[in-house]
Amino acid sequence: MEKIDIYAENGLSDKWIYFLKEATSLDSIPEILGEVLEIEKALNIANKINMTAEELDIVDRRGMLMQDERGRITYAKQQGEQRGEQKGRAQLVIRLIKKRFGEIPEAIISQIEDLSVVDLDNLGEGFLDFNSLEYLLSWLQER
Repeated sequence: MEKIDIYAENGLSDKWIYFLKEATSLDSIPEILGEVLEIEKALNIANKINMTAEELDIVDRRGMLMQDERGRITYAKQQGEQRGEQKGRAQLVIRLIKKRFGEIPEAIISQIEDLSVVDLDNLGEGFLDFNSLEYLLSWLQER
């Protein structure tokens, strides 16, 4: 391990030299080399060279499964953010309407909570023009 420490102190080119000299004997990526993404990728490629077709197929399938999972996580995160944004806007509009008209029926609250972000924005801008809850109900029924 002394070699790694010497190379780590000397910079990127020395890390590459160490990698090129020792790649065939490395079973895992030393932490120092793992700091350089390209070296990590190169070691992974070097490891694949010695794999059988079956092992390569397994690695590829695992990679696809991992990518699919990352995609599902990203999608779920985006959906959660959108739902949170919609819910926050609905709560704000409901508070503003209550401030203007007092308590409002639960049925109206439910309708507001079901509105899209665009409709909530439109309602947030337009509710000041409403003279009564009847106008609000009429607006909601048009949606």
